[in-house]
Amino acid sequence: MGINSFFTKEIAIDLGTANTIILFNDKIVVDEPSIIAIEKNTKQIKAVGKKALMMYGKTHDNILTIRPLKDGVIADFQSTEMMLKEFIKMTGVRGRIFPPALKMVICIPSGITEVEERAVRDSAEQAGAKEVKMIYEPMAAAIGIGLDVLSPNGNMIIDIGGGTSEVAVLALGGVVTRKSSKTAGDEFNENIIDYMRKKHNIAIGEPTAEQVKIHVGAAIESLDNPPDDYEVLGRDLVECIPKSVKVNYQEIAAALDHSISEIESCIISALENTPPESSADIYRNGIYIAGGGALLRGLDKRISKLTKLPVHIADNPLKAVARGTGIALKNFDKYDFLIS
Repeated sequence: MGINSFFTKEIAIDLGTANTIILFNDKIVVDEPSIIAIEKNTKQIKAVGKKALMMYGKTHDNILTIRPLKDGVIADFQSTEMMLKEFIKMTGVRGRIFPPALKMVICIPSGITEVEERAVRDSAEQAGAKEVKMIYEPMAAAIGIGLDVLSPNGNMIIDIGGGTSEVAVLALGGVVTRKSSKTAGDEFNENIIDYMRKKHNIAIGEPTAEQVKIHVGAAIESLDNPPDDYEVLGRDLVECIPKSVKVNYQEIAAALDHSISEIESCIISALENTPPESSADIYRNGIYIAGGGALLRGLDKRISKLTKLPVHIADNPLKAVARGTGIALKNFDKYDFLIS
């Protein structure tokens, strides 16, 4: 069991490209977009999380809005440290008179380099952590879903986040096979931005593209329960005035097709490199999908058609990695695969 006393507090952090989730005492205490707004001249923090996201794409020259994580790893060390400190303040775990030491478990992409891993650790330590351990995102997702990752039974998990898509086969507390791609939620947004520019002559930003993805995002062009068409507001590229157009899920499915095909290539590559006995387990168990990308309509059907295997979408897939990280935190000693 973890130490949870007056002098030491334990927190689990899903430090994601799109969102950061922090758990304390088995509860989500922070769930915010991974973005920070900084005053350019003074370097003072203007806002973090949801408040900073409201400023994104709308600021004047003296305010910078920064997404400090890219492709699942830290792209701006200083901004990440500042953002993480602010998020930890939101948890209320540190107090004011006698700030306790912080013990953290942070999830990281499985394809991370040693330098990138060091950057995560340094950011956590600068934000106040006295002890830091890390867990790979597919492993955290599998634990969060409820899979027994310590058993010899092989399981395939696909975690489609904001910056990376991770495909892994897990057994005996380790990663048997893994493939990682930088094609994920952010790439989907870029696909939508490009589509709207080319097909509708309208310029939109990332926040609008994200809303399009949420409302009419799909992986296939034939759904049993299609969503209503969605009104998109942006700037007309010809007349340079505000413009409104409506798009349907079939358009967005076509826009995302190439990127989803890249994720499918990762899945096939992982299956090709999976040992025969683990392949037999996957045939029996099917494939599990977590992460925000799991919410794309029809994605499970598309992957099932490709692999001829049953595909299971995790309950509340956006929180699966965070839940698994929290469980790993509670069982620090049990999960000896945590990276020290």
